[in-house]
This record gives sequence, structure tokens and C-alpha cells, in this order.
Amino acid sequence: MTSRTVTLLDVARAAGVSKSTVSDALQGSGRVAEATRERVRAVAEELGYRPNSAARRLRRSSTGAIGLHLPQTATRLDYYMNLAFGAVARAQEEGLDVVLLAPAGGAGGASGRVASRVDGLLVIDPEVGDSAVPGLLDAGVPVVTGERYLGPAAAPSGAVICDNAASLTALLDHVTERGARHPAVLAPAGTSAWATALRATAASWGQEHGVAVALRTVPFAATPQEAEETTLALLRTDPAVDAVICAPDGAAPGVLRAAATAGRTVSDRTAGSTTSDRTAGTTTSGRTAGSTTSGRTGEAGAHPRTPLLVASCVDGTATRSAEPPVTAVDLRPAAYGRACAELLCDILAGRTAPDTVRRHAWALETRASTTPPC
Repeated sequence: MTSRTVTLLDVARAAGVSKSTVSDALQGSGRVAEATRERVRAVAEELGYRPNSAARRLRRSSTGAIGLHLPQTATRLDYYMNLAFGAVARAQEEGLDVVLLAPAGGAGGASGRVASRVDGLLVIDPEVGDSAVPGLLDAGVPVVTGERYLGPAAAPSGAVICDNAASLTALLDHVTERGARHPAVLAPAGTSAWATALRATAASWGQEHGVAVALRTVPFAATPQEAEETTLALLRTDPAVDAVICAPDGAAPGVLRAAATAGRTVSDRTAGSTTSDRTAGTTTSGRTAGSTTSGRTGEAGAHPRTPLLVASCVDGTATRSAEPPVTAVDLRPAAYGRACAELLCDILAGRTAPDTVRRHAWALETRASTTPPC
């Protein structure tokens, strides 16, 4: 038999079950024993059965697509583009297309139109101030959020979350271990769970460790220029700062430029290569970050000042290609997008119960920017 001639009835006869049992087993629905479900799937694969997608969608009133809602700043950030690619790749494995929703796609009375176009929704980093989010959460289709929604609205069908407090704690612990005594955090503005957690963690970590953490708020998607201006003002008003942790994706090179202008050495450029650790939870493995280069003294006649350690809450091309390369938290955005799409697919197929929350792992990549000068 070929895949074009095998029918549900063929699979049912070969597996010794009813046609409806085969249908439920292959769709992940119904009350089918797991052993039966596995046997049916094995028989279907052996016979080369392929479902008629068009007919299945018609029977289920399915659109064959899921919607993806990203923050309004997403088009400027590598993180969200990589996340979107991961979500698309996982959805395609399930035979689903991904519809990118306009920023205002769920505002006002548009939620009904959204629900008619997709089988489910992915809402990533939902902001309390985003007028689209409440309508999306109440659109009448399963919704999975990437991070929790902190505003008043219908609860999502599921969520995939990162421990953002733990990631910033790891960065603060790291720069302290490398000699920092007065760290600063350029935390993102906004009402997303990520931004809220970082601001709260910067304050609580300082209180717990008896360390004065200089907290400055920058735009959620701050540009390198904005990070540079904020860091220069910080270093001029608080010259004791000896480490700057920059939250927004892609903004850390601005901190490096500010350090150069202020005459602050970021890494020992005479030390050759430096060791990089990849940390996720309690697991570490050594990596090599390549060679480092010498610091600058800033304006003519300036004397060397306190070295400055630089790190980022989001890893990406900007941190990896900076000079020196910047220590950063790898949030694994493509894998995160896959995880969000996978949870939604599992809920749609009945493989996972609603209200499921899954956790996504991050990793700390240490590089030359937090290697103190000799």
C-alpha cells in the first residue's frame, strides 16, 4: 500500500480496533488506553498512513494555523526573531502555519476575528499596558503565553516561563566573584514579567547581600546609544560603580563605548585568551572565549581608573561579536519559541491538560568583559 491508498479503516483492521478508536488515537483525543494508542500509531506508521489534512480540518472546523503575538519592539530585536523561527519550525512539524499578528490585532472587538483565523494563540512577553493582550486571552481559543501575564484578564491555557530572577542573580553573583563591589543594573522599563522580575531582583539582591546596587531604568528595547548615554551619566555621577549589567537585547555595546569614553578598562587585553564557563542551574562546562584586547584610557591625560566589568541579561550577536565579547545570559530563544509552540500544539491535540506551566532553561556564558585586568 502507498500513503495515498491507506485509510483509517485499513489501520483499524490491522490494529484490531474500531475506526473511531484509530481516529482518537492518532489525534490524541478520546479515552484511549496508552498501550492502544501506541499500537495504533505504530501500525499507521508501518502502513504508511497519512491523514487527509483538509478533511480533518473541515471536520474539526480547524484553520490549520496558530497566531503569534510579539511585543511592539520585536522587529528591532534578534531575540524575538529567533524565537519566532523556533515557534514556526515546531508548528510546521504539527502541520500548522503561523500567523504573525499585528501589534493591535487583539484590541477592542478584534478578538473574535482573531479566533476565527487561528486554532490557538502564542502571546510572548505580554505587557500589562498592551491593549491587545486582554482581548487575545479572551478570544475563545487556547492561548499559551511566553512568560506570565501580570495584568487582570482571563488566564491563559498554558505558559512557558524562565526563572528571570535566577538569571540576574547569577550575573550579580558572577561579577561579585570577579571583584565587583558596587554593581549597577540597567533594567528595562515596562510591565512584562521579565522587566518586573529584573527590577525587583536588582533591589532584593542588594538588600540580601548588603551591596549598593545602582539601578537605572532604560527602555525595554533600549538602543546601544541609549545604553551609552545612561552609562556615561551613571559613571559620572557614581564613579564607584565597577560593574554594569545591561538588560536589553543588543544594547551592551553601548555600555562598552561609554566605558571607553570614561577611561574605564573593561578587560585585560594583554592576557591572551580567557576561559568562558557555560552555566545552567548547577551545571558548568569550560569553553574558550578567544583572545582579549587592551583597555582604553579615555580622554588625553586621564589616569587609569577602577576597571569596569560589563555583562548582559540577553545573549546574541551583539554580545558575542563585541570587543571584548560580553558575558551574557543565553535565553536560548529559538528553543524557547519551540517550547511555546509545542505546549500549544499539545493542548490543541489533547496531549496535555490546560493550565500547564513548563519551565525553560537559560545558560550563563562568561566572556572577556568580566575578566578583571591583571
